[in-house]
Amino acid sequence: MASAMRAARAQLEIATQNLANASTDGFRKAVARVALTEGGLAVSERRSHEQGAVRTTGRRFDLALLGEGAFRVGGGLTREGAFARDRDGFLVDDRGRRLHGARGVLRVSEDARIEPDGTVREGGRVVDRIPLPHGTRILAGALETSTVNPIGETLAILTAQRAFETAQKTLLAIDASREKAANDVARVQ
Repeated sequence: MASAMRAARAQLEIATQNLANASTDGFRKAVARVALTEGGLAVSERRSHEQGAVRTTGRRFDLALLGEGAFRVGGGLTREGAFARDRDGFLVDDRGRRLHGARGVLRVSEDARIEPDGTVREGGRVVDRIPLPHGTRILAGALETSTVNPIGETLAILTAQRAFETAQKTLLAIDASREKAANDVARVQ
């Protein structure tokens, strides 16, 4: 029962994290997998590979990834492609992290254009390229939305809560049964 409670708690944490990111552009939901092991129930987490819907924004440096991969920003990776030029010409996300191209931090003019293959052009010349996995494209002027279904995650939260409560009640019933049996044995002697 303890492993069932831990598994339900892990499922609850995954579902609440997903729900919290339902409106985060580029967020790919986590999927919980429950398996029966020698130690009881265990939960593993993996990221969904489904593509989020694409929403047109019309802003030149909003970039939606169509396929796998992520943008390299600062010291991390993200699929959230809402970029803007800062006063020094660097493309930055809403946290101020700079977008990296193949040659390093990406610095562009207001007239720069990002092509579907990741090539960054200013006028007719190529200034850099955003590295992309094979088969992935970029759609400029759009953002990928979250893959989270808020109703589905709400149901997952309720299901995990109920599973936890059921395991907890079962554990309490087992404890009460053991206590009664121990007391009954003491009375018989």
